[in-house]
Amino acid sequence: MTDVRVLIVDDQEPFRQAMAAVVEATAGFRVAGTAVTGEEALAAASELAPDLVLLDVNLPGISGIEAACSLTSSGASPVVVLLSTYDEDEFDISGSGATAYVAKAAFGPDRLAEIWGAAGRAR
Repeated sequence: MTDVRVLIVDDQEPFRQAMAAVVEATAGFRVAGTAVTGEEALAAASELAPDLVLLDVNLPGISGIEAACSLTSSGASPVVVLLSTYDEDEFDISGSGATAYVAKAAFGPDRLAEIWGAAGRAR
């Protein structure tokens, strides 16, 4: 069985490092790449074909919500999870195609595995 390949997108290095640590600490998951902007996320997803994209809502350039819409518009799209330091009710993620919204403070190995299983992509 192959590992779930994860693309991490956040404009803040500490959060990218923290998310990468969670991914690497979760059995069956590995970091496929990272990006800083929404535009970089789209290019990286096209190149790397990740299974899962962890996407910050607030990004320079196009927002994470806009990037999620683009990422999930194709038939073979990755699972997209939006993350932020803000409460979920501060954003309208409906129609974004994202599988879930997770507060960064609540993101950990158990939550990552739970989201993947809920997306129906469990290994």
